[in-house]
Amino acid sequence: MSNHEHHENAHKPAQRKEMSRRQFLSYTLGGTTAFMMGGAVLPMVRFAVDPLLVKKGEGTYVKVVEESKITNEPQEFKFTVHQIDGWYVSDPELSAWISKDENNTIFALSPVCKHLGCTIGWNVKGKNEFDCPCHDARYTKDGKNLAVAPNPLDEYEVKLEDGFVYLGPIKPNTRV
Repeated sequence: MSNHEHHENAHKPAQRKEMSRRQFLSYTLGGTTAFMMGGAVLPMVRFAVDPLLVKKGEGTYVKVVEESKITNEPQEFKFTVHQIDGWYVSDPELSAWISKDENNTIFALSPVCKHLGCTIGWNVKGKNEFDCPCHDARYTKDGKNLAVAPNPLDEYEVKLEDGFVYLGPIKPNTRV
């Protein structure tokens, strides 16, 4: 660069790059649209994600029956559980087959057949086993699958306290 060119550049005023009216409107309308869309989308995202952020509590136990009423023969007992599923709060009535084993240990089995989810019954056909009325699935007193069903009956966690039987969450059968 020669002195002459340097001298000419020094006297020119700095040119500002100006925004056209069209660019200004595009940026303004784009920003406003993005802000409004965010206002509409964020509540939907929170609605979907909020239940996932709630801490899960420990499984709660429900008082079902007096310990003295439990026999070696399975008996069906009904109980109510308070549950919160997302925003839906309900108190469904559940049931369990509760009995004692050879060691007088109390256990509780779920009445839901592992084949297709029908409700099983005890000793319906006089064979001292659980029977499913839907497709003739059969289970032993401990819940072991004998016919049709692919898996044994699930069992409830059991807690004995102050002479009462408390049932907790369902778990896979540990007896067979």
